[in-house]
Amino acid sequence: MQLGHKTIPKEFLNNLPEGIKYVVKNNKDFLVVEQLFCQEGHSLMVNNVRMHGESSIRLKVKLGKSEGNIFVDAFWGSHDKLYSFMCKYTDEDLMEEEVCCPTCGCSLMVENEMPCEVCGSTKSIELILPGINNKILVCAKVGCPQHKLIAKEVSPKISEIVSDINYFGL
Repeated sequence: MQLGHKTIPKEFLNNLPEGIKYVVKNNKDFLVVEQLFCQEGHSLMVNNVRMHGESSIRLKVKLGKSEGNIFVDAFWGSHDKLYSFMCKYTDEDLMEEEVCCPTCGCSLMVENEMPCEVCGSTKSIELILPGINNKILVCAKVGCPQHKLIAKEVSPKISEIVSDINYFGL
């Protein structure tokens, strides 16, 4: 797994939301999620599975008849994942996954106000950042790269630019 690089707006760096940090690797700027919670307040970050030298995000996932934990790269826009189980599914199973907190089992799934712009899914995975009403929404359809940052410290225009940061083919 190799990190790519995208330009981060300076306006965002000046108003980083809690739970997201700025790092420099090989003289390039990156954003890293360092604090995330379920709706019940349990941390989703784990230090024992690290990706690119940082803690990862642990989620309990059910996809078709397969179930277990996935560990998601905390670098913003990266889609690297490690699975704790053998993932077997049919094309029919690829519609949407069910995602829960690995600590308490509460569902992290929410209904979208509008369908995903990329794939049309009506569900997202809601991950809570520190701060009032700060969160990350990730499309629930397997393989869709759509994710969105919602933070009071960030203007909608800058949030849209940051939300569009994706690293493909890593």
